Amino acid sequence: MESRRRTVLKAVLWNILGLTVMAGVGLIMTGSAAVGGAMAVINTAIGFAMYLIYERIWARVNWGRHG
Repeated sequence: MESRRRTVLKAVLWNILGLTVMAGVGLIMTGSAAVGGAMAVINTAIGFAMYLIYERIWARVNWGRHG
């Protein structure tokens, strides 16, 4: 089983990557750094929470584990 600390670190790093990509996409799509940035922050906050919940649920599932 994975530690909570590892799960949180993975989520933070993944979301930094996602925030960067989404801010770029938002800027391209809207032409506004402020609107694109706001979209990215909202998306990242929702994604971060969902990723943590998803990972913790899967940490309890034994299916497909070996050893």
